[in-house]
Amino acid sequence: MKTLYVKFIVITIGMMFISFLLAFVISNTYYQQKLKPYNDNKNTKVALDIAAFAESHPTISLTEYLDSITKVGYQICLVDTNGNRTFFGEPFRNKSLSISTQQDVINGHIFHGILQFPQGKFVTGFFANELNNTIGVPLKYNGETFALFIRPDIKFLFNEMHILFAWILGIAITLTIIMVVINTKYLVKPISNLTKATKSLANGNFNVELDVTRHDEIGELSHSFLRMARKLEQMDDMRKEFISNISHDIQSPLSNIKGYSSLLETDSISKEERSQYVSIINSEIKRLSTLTKQLLLLASLDRNEDIMKKKTFNLGLQLKKLVQNYQWAVSDKEIMLSYSLPDIEIIGDPSLLNTVWDNLLSNAIKYNKQNGSIEISIDKKEETVIVTFEDTGIGMNDPELERIFERFYRADKARTRTIEGTGLGLSIVKTIIDLHSGRINVRSNQNEGTTFIVELPIR
Repeated sequence: MKTLYVKFIVITIGMMFISFLLAFVISNTYYQQKLKPYNDNKNTKVALDIAAFAESHPTISLTEYLDSITKVGYQICLVDTNGNRTFFGEPFRNKSLSISTQQDVINGHIFHGILQFPQGKFVTGFFANELNNTIGVPLKYNGETFALFIRPDIKFLFNEMHILFAWILGIAITLTIIMVVINTKYLVKPISNLTKATKSLANGNFNVELDVTRHDEIGELSHSFLRMARKLEQMDDMRKEFISNISHDIQSPLSNIKGYSSLLETDSISKEERSQYVSIINSEIKRLSTLTKQLLLLASLDRNEDIMKKKTFNLGLQLKKLVQNYQWAVSDKEIMLSYSLPDIEIIGDPSLLNTVWDNLLSNAIKYNKQNGSIEISIDKKEETVIVTFEDTGIGMNDPELERIFERFYRADKARTRTIEGTGLGLSIVKTIIDLHSGRINVRSNQNEGTTFIVELPIR
């Protein structure tokens, strides 16, 4: 299989060759339409001037005079009434000329051989060294009548120039091919590097280096490729972290359930201990249930299943019911919860949106400080509704803010090691809001609190 490097060179040289042929065709067309009539007219005047001078100076030697004319760049053929030919200057390559044409010129007519020369595919008429490609005029000298045929001596006129043009053309073509080879290597090399980088990514090596100093399409492609590599590396890290987290989150409650189940089989434990163990087992089962529900929901969202069941419902009433469900958790942590929840009806999936509010409120409680506060509000703005959850919790730093909606991402374990979580909640929140054509923004300062702002279309 030919490489891109070879293909580019072959295509470029092919384009040069085709351009060369097209240039010949266009030049020939221009010569046939414009230059040939002009040359015919110009050389006709020259031939008539030569004949007129010979006729007005009968004392000069006709042969010497015509021979001198050839020295300035003409080829001449002189034909007498008997059909005898005398050539002056460079010989004609093709000397064929019909007797009728010769006789016609002797009889006083002008032969326009340059204008009538057959048209070819290339500019051959100008360079055709043939007797047919001449201008014929009658010439009277000392009572005799001749037919004078002349044409420019192209070899004489371009003797030095055609060598110069040949060198210029040869050097230009050679240098062009050399530059095409060099430039092609310059253009193809970054593509080859991208191919190597792609193979490196396929092998799981995300640490690739590319030239991003270029400011053309190749440079932009390299930038995009590096961004993709970093994103893939980040996703791979998240995948590994997710597997580790999920393995721990599943293994931990299972171990607890197994351990406390074994304790329940012991006859020596008291009733209070038995009740405590049962409570712990139920709590761990609840953790597993929550985890599996979140995983199933994410799987459904990933498959773009038609899980949206939109209808009109009262958003304020939904949030009030949610707040009531969390009254115990709020009181247990001694958090001051305030809210402004007017009755506003919107069109959406109440079940999915309830998952959004549940995640945001549970996070506000989970990551809040003892004796902290939470404020929930609903504001209507033209055709949208804005729901705000503001807390005075531990907050987040900028790197964490950039990644909180990434799936399986959990903030610094050093700060959250005692807090249960799967790292899936906010990812689910973002996906559901996107399904409702809404937006979510976050403002947070470390150790000061976090504000989530959700904007949804009313209809």
